[in-house]
Amino acid sequence: MGPAAAKRRRQPAQLADADRLREADLVIVTGMSGSGKGSVLKAFEDLGYYCVDNLPVDLIPKFAELYRSSPGTSRAALVVDIREGAALQRFPAIYRRLRQQMQVRTTLIFLLSSDEALLRRFSETRRPHPLGSNLPLRETIAAERKALQVIRNAANLVIDTSQFNVHDLRNLIFDHFSSAADQRTLLISCVSFGYRHGVPTDSDLVFDVRFLPNPNYIPKFQPLSGKHPAVAKYIRSFPQTEEFTKRISELLTYLIPHYSREGKNYLTISFGCTGGRHRSVMMAETIAKTLSGRGFRTKVLHRDVGK
Repeated sequence: MGPAAAKRRRQPAQLADADRLREADLVIVTGMSGSGKGSVLKAFEDLGYYCVDNLPVDLIPKFAELYRSSPGTSRAALVVDIREGAALQRFPAIYRRLRQQMQVRTTLIFLLSSDEALLRRFSETRRPHPLGSNLPLRETIAAERKALQVIRNAANLVIDTSQFNVHDLRNLIFDHFSSAADQRTLLISCVSFGYRHGVPTDSDLVFDVRFLPNPNYIPKFQPLSGKHPAVAKYIRSFPQTEEFTKRISELLTYLIPHYSREGKNYLTISFGCTGGRHRSVMMAETIAKTLSGRGFRTKVLHRDVGK
């Protein structure tokens, strides 16, 4: 993403502060055809919102009543756009009713793009414009822009997506609407394994801990696993263990938010030793505990500890 796009990402929400955006119970997404409304709705779906595309405007108040009374739905997002035709003219009044009479905490997002960006996107997708093809595409875009001006003026958040790709747009929505709980949606699996049994095929990151002193050569530790306090204490007694744990923890703390921002929901971190019973088990337990203490969701799996 170039400097211009980066600047846009830093200044997209001039009409609303982040706290008010996150407090919204209902998010309504609208804007120009081809500006990325579908991608925005998908981002809200990933954040746990109940999402509806192209809901008739006259049903919005009823929809708000239904989802607010549903015990399993706390936040919702929907798309309203030019596909509504003449009914879209009633949307400003319906929006005011939601906010003023029904007291629904609502945020209106308006997406726009430059004519050149929209022309390129329609050319790439080869999809017809919702307003039809009676006019040249540039004139159709101008007509849509004029028809939506009143709604744009009412928006809490106006986003110019001209230089955004799908990932940029998703990250922007996450920046403005994700809460601390949303940021914990990535589930991290810390897996121990033995190289003699093969590397787990679903591993995203693999760390070889066979350089650590092996408790298997100490008779009293042989029947135990790396979960046993005495075995864990023995492995931790060496300076390279402490240094490795510190460095890996810092590396993962840096990497994990980036994986999350790219849309990854599961991350598998595997630690391998010779048999998968002592060193890898202890390290998987230690790293999982460290990451959990830093606010990440973790689980531990010891694949080969019983072999």
